[in-house]
Amino acid sequence: MGEGKEGMAGLYAGLFLLAAATLGLEISLTRVFALAQWYHFAFMAISVALLGMGAGGTALSLAPGLKRHPRPVAALAALGCALGTLGGYLAANTLPFDAYRIAWEPIQFLYMALYYLALAVPFFCASLGTGLLLATSPRHSHRVYAANLLGSAAGCGLAPLVLSWAGGAGSVGAWAALAALAALSFAWTRPRRPGVVAAGLVLALAGLALSMFRPAWFEVRLSPYKGLPQALQAPGAVLVSQRWNAVARVDVVDSPALHAAPGMSLGCQAPQPAQQALFVDGDNPSPLLLADPTSLRAWAGCLPLALPFALRPGADTLVLEPGGDLDPLLAQALGAGRLTVVEPNRLLAEAAGGHPGADLVLESGRAFLRRAGERFDLVDLALNGSRNVVTTGAYSLGEEYRYTVEAVADALARLDDGGLLVISRWLQSPPSEELRAWALVLTALEESGVEDVPRRLVALRSWSTILILARSGAFTADELAAVREFCAQRQFDLVYLPDMAPEEANRYNVLSGTPYAIAFRELLDAPDRRAFYAGREYDVRPPRDDRPFFFHFFTWGQVPAILQELGHTWKPFGGGGYLVLLALLAVAVLSAASLVLVPAVLGVGRRRRGRGRVLVYFGLLGLGFLAVEIPLLQRFILFLGHPTTAFAAVVASLLLFSGMGSLLARRVPLCGALAALVVIVLLTAAAVGPLFDALLGAPLALRLLATALSLAPLGLLLGMPFPLGLAWLERDAPDLVPWAWAVNGSASVVSSVAVALGALSAGFTAVLAAAVVSYALAGLAAASAPR
Repeated sequence: MGEGKEGMAGLYAGLFLLAAATLGLEISLTRVFALAQWYHFAFMAISVALLGMGAGGTALSLAPGLKRHPRPVAALAALGCALGTLGGYLAANTLPFDAYRIAWEPIQFLYMALYYLALAVPFFCASLGTGLLLATSPRHSHRVYAANLLGSAAGCGLAPLVLSWAGGAGSVGAWAALAALAALSFAWTRPRRPGVVAAGLVLALAGLALSMFRPAWFEVRLSPYKGLPQALQAPGAVLVSQRWNAVARVDVVDSPALHAAPGMSLGCQAPQPAQQALFVDGDNPSPLLLADPTSLRAWAGCLPLALPFALRPGADTLVLEPGGDLDPLLAQALGAGRLTVVEPNRLLAEAAGGHPGADLVLESGRAFLRRAGERFDLVDLALNGSRNVVTTGAYSLGEEYRYTVEAVADALARLDDGGLLVISRWLQSPPSEELRAWALVLTALEESGVEDVPRRLVALRSWSTILILARSGAFTADELAAVREFCAQRQFDLVYLPDMAPEEANRYNVLSGTPYAIAFRELLDAPDRRAFYAGREYDVRPPRDDRPFFFHFFTWGQVPAILQELGHTWKPFGGGGYLVLLALLAVAVLSAASLVLVPAVLGVGRRRRGRGRVLVYFGLLGLGFLAVEIPLLQRFILFLGHPTTAFAAVVASLLLFSGMGSLLARRVPLCGALAALVVIVLLTAAAVGPLFDALLGAPLALRLLATALSLAPLGLLLGMPFPLGLAWLERDAPDLVPWAWAVNGSASVVSSVAVALGALSAGFTAVLAAAVVSYALAGLAAASAPR
């Protein structure tokens, strides 16, 4: 494709804008999916985008005639991306797909397929245009690829700002407008194409108008089974407020039907305070109490959380990430001294009125624990959100860095002498969520090297919650007597005391047997913890920062029960959430195979020799890139405080420096670049932990800078293998360039799902090790290529 400087500038600008629009849309879809459905759909947004990318490369392989008119086709592809962004979103928002009914209604599988196909359209169009320009720019393909990467980095950086300004639905309109501007850039150079220019202007203005005015018909439609739609069905329920930022949509509902009191004594005679409910992404409501702390004293005394304040009157208290205002107001009502509340989401803190009477700190709980020098009498890991049945598997993919061994160790380190760590969790049957919390505390204490671990622990249960206390030092006899008296007065059941007799359990909220007391004692006394965990019905091993999935309880022993209940339980995907991920992996493999094999079977390309090497090399690059990107993204959630922030910072940094690496690629030998990449992946994996230890408590701006700088060498090298592979193809088999683009995108579809499953099962370090293997094998494939 021979063009002047003006033409190439327009081409690079169009590529930049198109890449920014598609990457920004991908991030926005993670937020839209999390709101409309559940968190695991947010992860699936990545596979949808990659499916569209792979399909674009396949289409280009099957239609080589498109290469005769690259600039007009690229302009039309950008218009298709803009139109597909709006149309795909509206189609998905209209389809009656419902994860709760999928086990009863086979048609839901069709709706789900249409849901994903509709949202894949803009990514298909963007891939078609980008792949076409790569295939027709033999002397400039590294610059074309660099423009694509740099635009993607810009889209990542813009996404949090656009989401905060326009919200989920509005951001979709903004990305459509940006894709339309890409079409204008492609079409503006001579000879200008007035039809494309006019259509681009119309779509740009339409997208901008939707992002600014956000009409009701364009807003995200939530699943009717999420908490917010359910709450609004109650008589007298009113939506008080609705606000967006980059990390969440926060809704506040006022309703006479709201009566949250986690674990309240069934014998409580105190009046229930008026409440509102705070919903994050349309689910997991947290209470907002419409009462003064002094008027709550009697009611607060009926809750399990009253125990630590009875043991430590006037305690200097730290409440970590409360969500609403329940725990902070209870602390004030129960006589806390100095109160510090740490909340990472400003919208949640503002919904709670800024937590008057407390020192409010707007940052993640983990960062505060590392930064803070002061110590506290009580550290409360607040019970935020509602109870979720663990058998659904719907929350397995959610990283929860508050509940890892390292997090509990950080919290214990902030206790003053005699201080108490307070953990409240929901009661599940059989013991799972609460047993895992117990395992966390037990492991953190043992690994800290303290003596008399059993004498530092207390646990009790109400009818719906469990309370675990860990003391800095052993509990005294007077304190244990106070615990017994507290439970007897409120009809709470003892689960564990250091000197507890078996007959003291299960007195008030009587269950068949004493499953919680037995499980807690068995774990404490187990000579072989691995054998104990292996024998449980659910996976209750304590999560660590390398595998921070507190709500992932799946074991293969559950499969017969899941299949038996399928279609008989009212749960997302019939209760088979983890199995759905495995099914999605199978679908991804079949889809990728189809996208890759169809062009090969139809004989695309003039020569068959060398196709196997192309398949292996570019497939391994697709597998390896996401096996680096996704686990690093998930690890940096701890460092940066939220998935959206981590996504924007990590992906933007990697793509920015990958774009620079692409520009420099042709000065570096292919095998040398891959060998260096293998080494730098290993070094980065090893350096992440020490980096977090050193800077987790630093200000966010410094952590963002450290993120970019620490990922710069890795990003530079990640950007080289693909354009170097293209240079090899441009020399030996230029007709296979579109197919290589399809292979790379299709392999990425598989990688996006396989990486998520690998992280759940083995942790982030294991996934990064798989990336090393992928790039090492790609190096072997490159080394065997004829010169």
